[in-house]
Amino acid sequence: MDKISLLQKIIDESKRIVFFGGAGVSTESGIPDFRSANGVYNLKLNRNFSPEELVSHTMYEKYPEEFYNFYKKHLVYPNAKPNFAHKYLARLEQDGKLATVITQNIDCLHEMAGSKNVLKLHGTVDSNTCIICNKKYNMEEFLEICETENIPHCSKCGGIIKPDVTLYEEVPDPDTFRKAINEISRADTLIIGGTSLIVYPAASLVQYFQGKNLVLINKSKTEQDNFANLVIHESIGEIFKNLK
Repeated sequence: MDKISLLQKIIDESKRIVFFGGAGVSTESGIPDFRSANGVYNLKLNRNFSPEELVSHTMYEKYPEEFYNFYKKHLVYPNAKPNFAHKYLARLEQDGKLATVITQNIDCLHEMAGSKNVLKLHGTVDSNTCIICNKKYNMEEFLEICETENIPHCSKCGGIIKPDVTLYEEVPDPDTFRKAINEISRADTLIIGGTSLIVYPAASLVQYFQGKNLVLINKSKTEQDNFANLVIHESIGEIFKNLK
C-alpha cells in the first residue's frame, strides 16, 4: 500500500485525530518558515542583530524600535489566506474526525479556514495588549497605529502595545500547554505536519501521545521519524490534496 492510501486508511479508521503543526503548514500561504534557506532566520538584515535575536524578549525591552520594525515586516502577514492544508483540517473537524488543531504558528489561517478548536502554543498576531491598562487591539488596529508610530502606544493610556505572541525567553501560556497535553493524550491518531520538532517546549508534546497511529508529514527528517507509524517527507498541502 502506498503512503497516501495508508494515510487515508488511518484517517478513515480514526475516531479522535489531533493535528500538531508548525511553520510548514503556512508556507504555501506565502508566510515564510524560520529555519529553511529562505526562512526568517536566514534573512540578511545588514544589522548588528540576528533575526533570532530580534524576536526575543530582551530585544523587545532594550531595542523596541528594532523589534517592532522586524516584527511588522517579517512576522505579520495581513493579506495571507488559508491554503489547502488549513481547509482540509477544517473539513476533517466538521466531519467529526479531528478533535483539535494544535499549532506553533501565530497566524490566524486555521480559524480563517473554519477550524473551531485551535490551540495556539505561541500566541497570535491578532491580539495585542497595552502593557499598562490591558486594552486589547486586533491586528488591523495594531498595524494602523504602527503606520504613524515606530513603537505603538495605547490610545487610552499611552502605554506600549505588545503583541500577544511568545517571544524567545518567554514561557508559552501554561493553560494552552496543559490543554494541548490533554488533547494529545486522548487522541487515537496524532498527525504532525510542517514542523521539524526542534523548538521546545512545543516539541515535547509528542511524548504525551498514547494512541495507535503517529503520522509525520514534513519536508525534512525529524528526530521522531523512527517512532512514527507513517513518515512522509513532502509538502503537507500537496499530501492533503490527495486525500478524500
